[in-house]
Amino acid sequence: MEEIQIKPKKIILTYGTLLGIILIVFSLMLFSMDMQYERGFAVQGVQFLFIIAAAVIGVVQFKKVNEGFLKLSEALKIGAGVALIGGIIGTLYFLVFSNFIEPDFMVNSYEIGKQQALEANPKLTSEQIDQGIEIQKKFFSVFLIVGILFQVIIGLVAGLIGGLILKKAKPDY
Repeated sequence: MEEIQIKPKKIILTYGTLLGIILIVFSLMLFSMDMQYERGFAVQGVQFLFIIAAAVIGVVQFKKVNEGFLKLSEALKIGAGVALIGGIIGTLYFLVFSNFIEPDFMVNSYEIGKQQALEANPKLTSEQIDQGIEIQKKFFSVFLIVGILFQVIIGLVAGLIGGLILKKAKPDY
């Protein structure tokens, strides 16, 4: 009797795409409420919960379609993969948003950052703040990549925890 090996690819693509769509809808909700510049703990926390939920649900669904069996390596792959796909979709949406939907988004973000820097440290000069903003502009693409990597790490941890709880090896017979 030949054993059928189920691959996590379909689960990763399905739940990664679903995560990306959820992140886009959340962003549009923030935009409709004029909260697109909010980066507080609540907004970040909700986004992290979406990533964790999508990764864990992906692991659970894979276990279901795999006859109740799950290896830790599969859970890690699913968690990281779901977060990666969702992160890429979310980042592509952000680029569309910041260039077409709200073309002044980056300028406004830098201005808000400038005001926050002055409030946090009133001794900073305008030149120092402008220099900091120029550095941020130069490393913008690096920040996008780091953001995706951070999401993958969150997905990896969610997959690890889900995998440790749900893992079940196939019997050797």
